[in-house]
Amino acid sequence: MPFGGNDWLAQTQEQALEPELPICDPHHHLWDYRTARLPYQRYLLHELVEDIAMGHNVRSTVFVEARSMYRANGPDEMKPVGEVEFVNGVAAASASGLYGAARVAAAIVGHANLNLGARVEPVLDALQAAAPDRFRGIRHSVTWDPHPEVENTAAHNREGQLLSPDFRAGARILAKKGLSFDAWLYFAQLPEIADFARALPDLTIILNHIGGLLRTGPYADIDETMDRWRKGIALVAECPNVVVKLGGIGMPRTGFDWHLRTVPAGSEELAASMKPLMSYVIEQFGPERCMFESNFPVDKVSYSHGVLYNAFKRLSSGYSPSERAAMFHDVAARTYRIDV
Repeated sequence: MPFGGNDWLAQTQEQALEPELPICDPHHHLWDYRTARLPYQRYLLHELVEDIAMGHNVRSTVFVEARSMYRANGPDEMKPVGEVEFVNGVAAASASGLYGAARVAAAIVGHANLNLGARVEPVLDALQAAAPDRFRGIRHSVTWDPHPEVENTAAHNREGQLLSPDFRAGARILAKKGLSFDAWLYFAQLPEIADFARALPDLTIILNHIGGLLRTGPYADIDETMDRWRKGIALVAECPNVVVKLGGIGMPRTGFDWHLRTVPAGSEELAASMKPLMSYVIEQFGPERCMFESNFPVDKVSYSHGVLYNAFKRLSSGYSPSERAAMFHDVAARTYRIDV
């Protein structure tokens, strides 16, 4: 493992701050990629439970699609149903209490190809049937950038999907069914998601990872990049149907060097570095539309779950108890309809 291993993370140990504060972690993945060249090829229930068992009061979590455990056979558009079937079984195992008090995958965000337009409806019906008590919506990643050195990881890799009539037709089906849309994109696309949100006011949209900030490669000019990001965030925040996840900053593309340290950074340093970014997003959206997320195991390359949530608690210490309750638990529980 090149970085982010458990032995490396164990070098920085901290007691959980404010261990009674309820947490709903609204963004993590589960996967088994076997042949992939990733720091965490396998990340399933046991790995997640070990990560969250660090003294914080994690009551529930939200699984977000990761293109794993797809069906091997059948129509391509139906293959993502396999992932939701799998995760619903994991959630049932967690609900037994055998793996601790936290209810893992209390809500499930799957994937359906919205480019299908109206033809996405049977896929959504199948996803709902696969997890009738937990399926809450879909994520359709639209990450796209014209610079060749920026990795375009979207499964449906094309420019301007959010502006496409077919994509929007599929999103209207999503809204009609009372399901939500998790949006993973890059910050240069923030004007597109704002336009999309205005066109679909009845659709609940969850903006992932503070809007996909990039500060490496062609975006290494920090002043110019931050100005563009701030303008994009402010534009999206004007849309009342959008909530935002505060996290994803541990991904190397955000421009920090935490994943390269000999000893992992502690929560005081993390909080100081994250606070300018987080504070701006909270200022624009308001605490009532913000939720702290782990983005594990992706962000695990930079810090442990326990240290990350200590950093969140430090950087949010100036907010009121009700505002902090919203950002750590209540917004996620409301958005994903979780009663834990």
